[in-house]
Amino acid sequence: METQRAYERRRVIRGASYSLAEFQKKYSLDDGVAENLFVRFGPSAIELDLLMRAKRYMPSFNDLTKDMPHR
Repeated sequence: METQRAYERRRVIRGASYSLAEFQKKYSLDDGVAENLFVRFGPSAIELDLLMRAKRYMPSFNDLTKDMPHR
C-alpha cells in the first residue's frame, strides 16, 4: 500500500520508521485512517506507537505473538 498524498517531514525521524502497510497491519486500521495518520504524523515508529497508545489502539494479536515460539 502506498500513500496517495505526499507529506513533508519538518522534524527529524526518531528511531525506526514504518511503511504505511506495516503501520496499517500492526494496528488493524482501515486504509483511509492509516493513510491520514501516516501523512499527518510521519513514518516514525516511536511517534506513531505513542500516538496509537494515547488513542488506546492495541496492536493486532498476530503482531503481538509473531516472535513467540510455537509449541
